[in-house]
Amino acid sequence: MPDLLDKRLVFVTGKGGVGKSTISIALGLAAANRGKRTIVCEIGGQETASRVFRRAEIGFHEVEVSDNLWAISIDPDHSLREYLLLQLRVRAMRDMLVRSRIFNYLAAATPGLKELVTIGKIWELAQPNRKVKKAREYDLVIVDAPATGHGVGFLQTPRTFANIARVGPIHSQAQTLDNFIIDHDNTGVAIVALPEEMPVNESAALEHDLVTEVGVAVDRVYLNGLYPERFSKEEAESLSVLAAGEDGASKAAARAALSEFGRARSQRAQLARLRRRAQAPVKTLPFLFEPDLGPEAARRLSKRLG
Repeated sequence: MPDLLDKRLVFVTGKGGVGKSTISIALGLAAANRGKRTIVCEIGGQETASRVFRRAEIGFHEVEVSDNLWAISIDPDHSLREYLLLQLRVRAMRDMLVRSRIFNYLAAATPGLKELVTIGKIWELAQPNRKVKKAREYDLVIVDAPATGHGVGFLQTPRTFANIARVGPIHSQAQTLDNFIIDHDNTGVAIVALPEEMPVNESAALEHDLVTEVGVAVDRVYLNGLYPERFSKEEAESLSVLAAGEDGASKAAARAALSEFGRARSQRAQLARLRRRAQAPVKTLPFLFEPDLGPEAARRLSKRLG
């Protein structure tokens, strides 16, 4: 099976707040550093890439944010309009249909339609011969996918539509999307977790659901935000003596150091739990002591990922 960054499409998912948007961008930088033309896709109006690279809002545009790296924020309404234009071929017909109140009502009332056209746009970006005129081709598409439970349902959307439609163009197109998602040679998944009990539990359950229910390949689990081990057990014992002493400044410093020692030790215990429970290889990423994520911090993470 190809390495994660050698595939054409990678979904990055995990529990909300674990840093999957950050990892998506760092993976994109790592792939770009290998010379791959890469695009990071954000879903639902997210604009993490524009904030990281200190740019204006990206929106539904393929914007180059670094060498060999592009970003796009996929809006389902724009995806639907683009899909209709590709199907109808005539912009005036597309615009007339989009302005129809009945069509908009039916589109809003159809469960999963927004997810389907979003995945359709992702698929289009990953094609060697794209449907959009004069569009650039990419070696790798990285998707900052919905969190945990929503991520499973999101990836199952094409199969659901294919089963409902049974026959016709919707069935065949949805089947094409589903086949691409579960093609282990072309598509992979990375799960992001934090070194805490609940995220570790949810990540292990998510991996199981993605493999058994969706049928995708989970290639890697990233444990994000790992504190450094600054003190040995013997040094912690010496710190405990200082923390019990009379000197106020030494006591405060020792207690702060012991707190970090305890947190780092607890995190290693969660790392061990995750490695026991996960089937995919687990890779660790350091906690960044930064007020916010900027280009240089993202590049430091990308070197660890690369």
